[in-house]
Amino acid sequence: MQKETTYTGTLGEWRRQLAPLQAASSDLPHLEVPRANLEALLTRAEALTKEQSALAANRQETTRQLKEVIVEGKRLSTLLRQAVRQHFGIRSERLAEFGLQPFRGRQRKEKPFSPPEGTETKKEAEPSRLPSEPER
Repeated sequence: MQKETTYTGTLGEWRRQLAPLQAASSDLPHLEVPRANLEALLTRAEALTKEQSALAANRQETTRQLKEVIVEGKRLSTLLRQAVRQHFGIRSERLAEFGLQPFRGRQRKEKPFSPPEGTETKKEAEPSRLPSEPER
């Protein structure tokens, strides 16, 4: 007989084990206390399994509701940021109070160094090419 590894399989194994023990209780009176304990554990495990299923369904529903709230909250947050920008203007330093970056213009890039006209720079030597294969 294989060893059960799932909760459902274990509970099924207990049910199958308890049925013949119940029927033979008069022949096995010394096993009555452990059988009753196993039966109580089976009842408790079944109740916990039902509770676990209900909580899983509840958790899934709560997660769905949370996602809806997050989406709606993001929309409202974006709306409020845009309204603050609209009210104060994009360059206002008051935007920083609301955690927004005021537009301060673009920084000009420095031009790369170019030698003055009239001076020549050394050209890099071209890599040597391999002779091409003769045509056939």
